[in-house]
Amino acid sequence: MDVRRLELELRDGTAVVARALTPADRELVAEGYRQLSPEARYQRFWVRDGDVIGDAMLDRLLTGDPPEHAVWTVFDPAREGFKAMGAASFWRSAKDPAEAEFSVTVLDGDQRRGVATLLLAILWLIAYRHGMVRLVGYTMPENTRALRWMRDTGATGEWDGYNAVYRWDLADLDSLPATPAGAELAGRLAELSGVIL
Repeated sequence: MDVRRLELELRDGTAVVARALTPADRELVAEGYRQLSPEARYQRFWVRDGDVIGDAMLDRLLTGDPPEHAVWTVFDPAREGFKAMGAASFWRSAKDPAEAEFSVTVLDGDQRRGVATLLLAILWLIAYRHGMVRLVGYTMPENTRALRWMRDTGATGEWDGYNAVYRWDLADLDSLPATPAGAELAGRLAELSGVIL
């Protein structure tokens, strides 16, 4: 099954669409990058200067081959102007094909609405369907909001000397914590597993 578009609701009842991004979405991704605050841009891309994403990064994000790479967005079709709320991606590791690097970005005004958790659930199931058993996320130690979210969605963390490294075990749903984010992730995985798996 090749699912590329899902009509869903956020926890507040907002109707959203989640879909895979394609090379035709270059301007959408470029505009999303411009919409990020300098702090959000730094926490996700580790750069503070400039509001233009380079062609090399756009190529990397949008031209990978599934299932080695996946990138999805969530958008609000009823919103005026720029509709995207966030995006997430994974790349399968060349060193360990059972693992994929996961990253997510949510626009400042749409944070704390469950967008990241929804994107995590979608990519979790896509990765698992294609034989990956771990997602790994990297973040700076000062990004306490991301660290808390990763921990609260069941990832286990370690310090590699430079970054905080968190891993989700995709086959171990019993280890999802009894946190609001963990419960929301479990609910999303249950909701979407029949569609994606």
